[in-house]
Amino acid sequence: MGSFCFGALIVYVSLRSYNGVLIKPLVFSQTNKIIMKRTVTLLMFICLSLLGKAQRPNIIFIMSDDHATNAISCYGGRLSDVAPTPNIDRLANEGMRFNNVMCTNAICTPSRAAILSGQYSQVNGVYTLADDYDPEADNVAKQLQKAGYETAIVGKWHLHKEPKGFDYYNVLPGQGRYFDPLFKEKGDKWLDRSKGGKEYPGYVTDVTTDIALDWLKNKRDKNTPFYLMLHQKAPHASFEFATRHKNYLKGVEIPSPKSLWDNEEHGCPKGERYGSSVSQRLKRRNMVDRMSSSWWKTGCIDTTGMSYEEKTNAAYQKYLKDYLRCVKAIDENVGRLLDYLDTSGLVSNTIVVYTSDQGQFLGEHDYTDKRWMYEESLHMPFLVRYPKVVKKGSVNNDICLNIDFAPTFLDFAGVNQPDQMQGNSFRQILNGKTPKDWRRSMYYRYWMHMAHHDNPAHYGVRTDRYKLIFFYGLPLEKRGAVSKPTEPYWELYDLKKDPLEMNNIYGHKRYRKVVYKLKKELLQLKQKYKELDEDLSEMVDVTTNNW
Repeated sequence: MGSFCFGALIVYVSLRSYNGVLIKPLVFSQTNKIIMKRTVTLLMFICLSLLGKAQRPNIIFIMSDDHATNAISCYGGRLSDVAPTPNIDRLANEGMRFNNVMCTNAICTPSRAAILSGQYSQVNGVYTLADDYDPEADNVAKQLQKAGYETAIVGKWHLHKEPKGFDYYNVLPGQGRYFDPLFKEKGDKWLDRSKGGKEYPGYVTDVTTDIALDWLKNKRDKNTPFYLMLHQKAPHASFEFATRHKNYLKGVEIPSPKSLWDNEEHGCPKGERYGSSVSQRLKRRNMVDRMSSSWWKTGCIDTTGMSYEEKTNAAYQKYLKDYLRCVKAIDENVGRLLDYLDTSGLVSNTIVVYTSDQGQFLGEHDYTDKRWMYEESLHMPFLVRYPKVVKKGSVNNDICLNIDFAPTFLDFAGVNQPDQMQGNSFRQILNGKTPKDWRRSMYYRYWMHMAHHDNPAHYGVRTDRYKLIFFYGLPLEKRGAVSKPTEPYWELYDLKKDPLEMNNIYGHKRYRKVVYKLKKELLQLKQKYKELDEDLSEMVDVTTNNW
């Protein structure tokens, strides 16, 4: 295409001059000259547009489900030596590792809606797992599609309605299953939520990657920039690992976090009442009871005759090994994708992202699952490789959010960010330059009060130093939330002195000024992101009585 454009310009110049001397227009009439001028102008516009199109980067967005930074070795957590992730680490080694990318609502469906829309839950309408994402709403894929990108999504969707804005999709119904998964492919009759699909033999992580690679190799237009969302189901509960990994980590003692055994002053000031646990602390849902049950799909543990501590450790070891075996398959399949990019010549002009829809508790504070605003579930791993822009082995500590992903991809594609998107492009950060007006704090809210894992509804603010959380404990008629309120309370953590959030210091006299400033910041962020609780009488009462 470049040679064609260059040739067209040469023809135009040759018609206008010879050896640098203008040729007197003896033949062309004024009308002909106008027509020719317009034709050449149009030709130049088309050429430049095509050249710009060819230079726009491809984007591959790989997202796993519930993959904690503690389970990715480039983040240097306690599991790095026992369960390394060399292929995922390649993206950090060859690009940038973000240490402070966070989600706005740490649960699957709302986080995915935020990523797609660039909006908080209260704007995109997806507050809980039970909410549908409006297929008619604008999203990043639709924007890229309009700009000439070919778009595709493969794997976990979990937004209930048919994906829109994608030239190709092949997605799991609902959560999907680990073995011989069903996939719903574009062109077949769509059925909402967990209905429908055609069976594909194999393990879901492998099959998802197979489908994505087939699209990259055989189905896309090779002359068009592409946007591929590759969404893995794993390592979501119930952590069913591939058969080939049944002996992986066999005989290995997985190191445990101190807070599994001693939670100090973490959490609710009136005691540990909430959150699903590894130990039998939470009677309704804990890993000891679940993994001792005959229905646990990867085999149960026998805790007969064990002490409380021994049962906790046995459940922790089983939980972590099942989880990390799922991660092992993800890492292998990231390697498969990167190998394809290496051999296909796509590396230099392709942005590759690895992330998760949120984090996951791996026994920290004796928690499992996510949902909390605490660091382990709030943080999302985020690794980016783009050789043209991103310096190898670079690390960033700026506060970025999942609502920033869509604006960033649009920025790289040369597309103006729609007004309704609430995030900000961090393209300059990937260039190694943090904008002077970049955010210094972030706002979080979890809406699905006490559902499934006994997490009270809460919201909060996090800066680089502090975190303030208000557990207001109301369902607010949100779908799937438990109707019974819980007692409101506050938590404050000094992340500089207490990065593991072991000591709730809310109410300490020396932090009164800090609390005052954080509450002011909290209200400003709520207003900025169009969260107006003053319209809800229940929230007004709780806030007034507990502020």
